[in-house]
Amino acid sequence: MTPERDNVSGISPIEAITPGVYTADQPGSLVDLLNFAAAAILLHIGIGGIAFSQANRIDFQILHGNAADGSDLAPVADTDILFDGLAPLPITNGIVRSLVAAKPAADIQKVGYVGGKRYVKVIADFGGPHNTGTPIAVLVVRGRAALRGAA
Repeated sequence: MTPERDNVSGISPIEAITPGVYTADQPGSLVDLLNFAAAAILLHIGIGGIAFSQANRIDFQILHGNAADGSDLAPVADTDILFDGLAPLPITNGIVRSLVAAKPAADIQKVGYVGGKRYVKVIADFGGPHNTGTPIAVLVVRGRAALRGAA
């Protein structure tokens, strides 16, 4: 084994939105970042189930806070996200991705979270009618674990 090549011991992926084909809002789960110094949010988005537009869209919103019950969650801002060319500038209401145009192929899009809060939550917000579902899954990969052998 070559320890310097190990990228597994210091990360811990958490399913924030369970993989599925969705036609309505997905609230996501609250992910605890305690004992981790970094987080990457992976949006796995399949082929669009509808013809996306400004009226018929899916927005991915990231919220963060410090309360275990999520009572203080607030939208992330520009300073909380690493920009990758896909995120809107500036970020409004925590929306880091918007599906507003045709999506003919599945892909995985990554968003770097660098905010200082303990909890993050990703919401898939569906606008307009979605009679045919779109495959979606969201993973939060917690990284730079304080302790090696992160679960």
